[in-house]
Amino acid sequence: MSPFTGSARTTDAWQHIRVSRQDGIATVTLARPDRLNALTFEAYADLRDLLAELSRERSVRALVLGGEGRGFCSGGDVEEIIGATLAMDTGRLLDFNRMTGQVVRAIRECPFPVIAAVHGVAAGAGAVLALAADFRIADPSARFAFLFTKVGLSGGDMGAAYLLPRVVGLGHATRLLMLGEPVRAPEAERIGLLSELAEEGRADTAAQALAQRLATGPALALAQTKALLTAELDMPLGAAVEMDAATQALLMNSADYAEFHAAFTEKRPPKWQGK
Repeated sequence: MSPFTGSARTTDAWQHIRVSRQDGIATVTLARPDRLNALTFEAYADLRDLLAELSRERSVRALVLGGEGRGFCSGGDVEEIIGATLAMDTGRLLDFNRMTGQVVRAIRECPFPVIAAVHGVAAGAGAVLALAADFRIADPSARFAFLFTKVGLSGGDMGAAYLLPRVVGLGHATRLLMLGEPVRAPEAERIGLLSELAEEGRADTAAQALAQRLATGPALALAQTKALLTAELDMPLGAAVEMDAATQALLMNSADYAEFHAAFTEKRPPKWQGK
């Protein structure tokens, strides 16, 4: 995402999500614990806009996405979203579904790693938000459920049919998206859906530790690695290695690359600048 801005101002306060920042780490919390952090139209919009703003600022080196209370996110709010969509015309429905997809694209395209810290349930849209993250860390009792077919909709919602087969393979993705049955964290780890299985009650702590490690790393190199992982999913090998070559040539001209050599020569840890 481009760092250049026009007349738009940075948002001072977010009404539908909780956001905190410290030492280059943004912690974004879905904060409707009485509704298992079910998403509303406004929460989707806030997530979309927040990720765009953080991407432009370039001050965030890692982002942790979590949920308050008993679970991560139970998906779209049945009363506030599903009920409302029944009264919408096709144009309005298309606007809504495009917005949810924009959130997933923003997670995949932002220039910093995103870590989902999952406890309790991650269902429906909540499961897709976790899926879109670069890392997924979960408590052993956490469970994922892609519930879209359970409500009479396609399992391929918000990019799930694109992302999930690339994470767990077509066979597992077919089962998860068609049947909508919950998958507990130990099985999720076995099929490759999880990056790390934490101790019970420690997913948030483990996610923050990983975020700290990433935030103190070479930000430009990490951003380009994330960009290549996303861009090369559908590329033939020839195009992919050419993109890799161009990216490495650019990074070899970066301050961080020179800093590594200086640190190696002086036998000290590198002081990454992210440029």
